[in-house]
Amino acid sequence: MKLENALHVFTELKHKSVKKYEIKIYKQFISILTALNTREFSSIELNSIETELDELELHSSQTKKLRFYKKRLIKFETFLKDKLTLVSHLHYTKLYGGLGMSFGILFGVIALSSFDRSLGLTLGMIIGMVIGSIMGRSMDANAKKEGRVL
Repeated sequence: MKLENALHVFTELKHKSVKKYEIKIYKQFISILTALNTREFSSIELNSIETELDELELHSSQTKKLRFYKKRLIKFETFLKDKLTLVSHLHYTKLYGGLGMSFGILFGVIALSSFDRSLGLTLGMIIGMVIGSIMGRSMDANAKKEGRVL
């Protein structure tokens, strides 16, 4: 499926839908496809994108559209990240913020155990999330500088 065709499919779905969550997924697809449409790709990369769009089976009618298109969006974003090294806006910030929070809990249990247990966990989560978010922002800035952000 060509990028223009996929873009047309999602604009049609967006106009037909009345549910906020479905419209949000369609808008995410539209923004990714619009960003891809403005980029220059080699013929091999363009063919791989079009093949991946074909494999997503976007024309199939589903009763649970939200779940179907959400899974397809995640699969397409994973493809773009793995094969073309393209990431979405704030990808690394979200990833590292979550990882930092996870490690922050561990840090709170181990290092901040002198405080009350809940206070140590809370402080550890906050510290971990802040450090992870800062690292993620740095990675996002590098990705933007390299032109890998959609």
